[in-house]
Amino acid sequence: MTHAKAFSRRHALLGGVAASLFASLSHKPAQAGPSVRMAGLEGLLAPVDVFEDHWGVPHVQAGSLADAFFANGYLVARDRLWQLDFEYRRAIGRLAEVYGAKFVPSDTANRLFLFRGDAVAEFAALPQTVQTCATAYVAGINAYLKELEQDPEKLSEEFRIFSYKPLSWDVLDLVRMRAEATGNTKGEIRRAQLAANNALAYDALIQPLRPAHSLKVPEGLDVHAVSEQDLGWFGVLQAALPLAGVHEVKAEHGEDHRRANEGSNAWVIAPSRTATGRPILANDPHLGFGSPGPRHVIHLTAPGLNVIGGGTPGMPGVMQGHNEYFAFGRTNFHIDQEDLFILRTHPHHPDRYFHKGQWVEMEQETTTIAVRGEASRTVTLRYAAQGPVVSTDPTRQRAVSVAATWLYPGANGMLANIGINLAQDWSSFQQALKLHTSPTNFTYADTAGNIGWQAAGGLPHRSGGHDGLLPAPGDGQYDWQGLQPLEALPSSFNPAAGWFGTSNEMNLPADYPYEERCVSYEWKDPYRYQRVAEVLQETKRATLAQSVALQHDTLSHLALAVVACLPDGPASLAAEVALLKHWDGHVDASSAGAALYEVWWSKLNVLFYQALVPEGLRRIVPQPLNASVLLAFLQAPDSRIGPQPEKARDALLVTALQQAVEEVRDRLGPVMAAWRWGALHTVQMRHPLHASYAVAKAFPPVGGETAQSGGDAYTVMARWYNPDLSAKALAQGRNPYAVTGGASYLMVCDVGAWDRSVFLNFPGQAAQPQSGHYDDFLAPWLKGAMQPLVFSPHAVQAAARHHQVLYPGHAAP
Repeated sequence: MTHAKAFSRRHALLGGVAASLFASLSHKPAQAGPSVRMAGLEGLLAPVDVFEDHWGVPHVQAGSLADAFFANGYLVARDRLWQLDFEYRRAIGRLAEVYGAKFVPSDTANRLFLFRGDAVAEFAALPQTVQTCATAYVAGINAYLKELEQDPEKLSEEFRIFSYKPLSWDVLDLVRMRAEATGNTKGEIRRAQLAANNALAYDALIQPLRPAHSLKVPEGLDVHAVSEQDLGWFGVLQAALPLAGVHEVKAEHGEDHRRANEGSNAWVIAPSRTATGRPILANDPHLGFGSPGPRHVIHLTAPGLNVIGGGTPGMPGVMQGHNEYFAFGRTNFHIDQEDLFILRTHPHHPDRYFHKGQWVEMEQETTTIAVRGEASRTVTLRYAAQGPVVSTDPTRQRAVSVAATWLYPGANGMLANIGINLAQDWSSFQQALKLHTSPTNFTYADTAGNIGWQAAGGLPHRSGGHDGLLPAPGDGQYDWQGLQPLEALPSSFNPAAGWFGTSNEMNLPADYPYEERCVSYEWKDPYRYQRVAEVLQETKRATLAQSVALQHDTLSHLALAVVACLPDGPASLAAEVALLKHWDGHVDASSAGAALYEVWWSKLNVLFYQALVPEGLRRIVPQPLNASVLLAFLQAPDSRIGPQPEKARDALLVTALQQAVEEVRDRLGPVMAAWRWGALHTVQMRHPLHASYAVAKAFPPVGGETAQSGGDAYTVMARWYNPDLSAKALAQGRNPYAVTGGASYLMVCDVGAWDRSVFLNFPGQAAQPQSGHYDDFLAPWLKGAMQPLVFSPHAVQAAARHHQVLYPGHAAP
């Protein structure tokens, strides 16, 4: 029997939804035109059909789980090869061999934080299905790379411009790649430095603790010795890459700004509160914008698998989407997953540190980093009991190590999607989340009418009463005692309210033992969540269209509350004061009030920061002030700004408005009626290597001055900007109000009536301008015009525009 005939026979034996999909679609693309046949793909078991719709979303039909995930890897490599390769190189520490010596620190830091255990044993301990799918995914990537060797003209332009080849993948690297730093350790350094200045109270200006909690210095910690240098390699790991010369000259938003704003919205609505009697699940993850975008949408079908949604290139499966049983979404939960430990090193042997009453030798590894155009560098990596040693100072007999949940055995978050995609109900969904290490709120809604929420991620079990908010001595008394189980994190199933929402706010239940478990005390401001809750609570019969509208909602209760504090001001500002006072609080692209408010808010933050933070502490306490803290101060000022706080507040409010009016007039002209927030809040994305003339020419920017957006960091339609650009950046003409991040992938699922689900994936599915899917989502994304996320056999057939058949290496087409 030929392999093609065996594949046809397999079609006849398949059962369930996947079988009906294959039966209706296999080799019958109604509108797809001639089939493209790709032969000789090593690692593929049987032919696989791929139907692409209008947006370039591939709908994969495979005869086995392995072949479905093979196609997943193959198609991601086809659409996003440079992005895939760049992030792989970054994660395993191999950027310097392509981009030069400036990347040696990044390579060193990433190698320091690779998993050091037995990767073979770690992989073997995974469920067999996960192993099979992961292996096939990597085989798919490598099959595409081998195909390029035979047809190098298909290689992405970046590789030709910089004259290098993409790396072949090793499935064990999906176990080794662990680094997912959250940035909390910078807060530990800041608090220690404030404590050294008897100024810990100032930390609340930028990071109020939620739930309320008293900061205390761990016994034995010398706060006067703590500095930013303690972060060492961990600081390098979290910093923006040294991009000058090959990348843009530092991204407009910067790493700290990006981390401060990244989040998401998600909600689920029970059948009792929807117009159809079916659940609704909505999700719009917020990330820094880029070209290509962070998500690649795919539909994978095989016996036991039928899942569609957005995935991350390099990570098998779907991150946000639905299978035939349930829909699933995610937002950032907050878990303090990293701690700094201060080690006392031996005065004569700096690689020894004092731990549990004795001197212990640091473990050491030597690694060689290839450097383009230069000799290779040999670096020594050091490890202590808590984790990687990130900095050493022998002259002060001091070193610093980092404990991180994502370095622990079993923390194989790169492979978590596979189990989630294959789950069939709430119980198996929760079981799959035990592999998920990133701090995440997972939302869930199934065809039986159930909705749920499960917080997931690695939760450390701290000791010695340490809360994780300052560094701790590394002598052993504060060492972690492993990780806590998933059951230690909060969850809810079919909540009485009939809905559940999360927008990165502090959402620990009132009776949760937060002091005992020390999940986190650092959360996002609640403004987005409060608006979502307001709308969902008021909506008794929710529709899909209402959830789409809510994802694009621009009402800012923060803005309305700030404007309410504005005094009348001088006559010269009467028109501008009236504009703000009569503004409806919607941060729309067309709004003059929004334009003035956003610039005013930025000026307010600077002036009140200067008024509230002593000059001697400004090197420690960064801008901006926390929004909820600033609002509370505007509403009830105190003597920190003088003996007449209300008068001083009003003067600062007016001064900030005068500054804002001058800037808006300068940028938008003197005619107030012509002001538009969108004229400032523009969207333009360039290739990460656009500083190279050849790259900039090959990859045109997406968007521009005419791509105008509403929203800000505090609206449900979160689209943030960075007004704190350096003077140099401003002198270069950079726009401080340009959109730098928000929701590029959006999804609303009609649970059970799956073809009614809708999505957006900005800027497009593919990274090549000639593909037709480079920026085709720009116009619908700007309009909020969600597109069908087709799923059923009939809908996929109707939407098919292209058909491709992938054949194994031993099967002739």
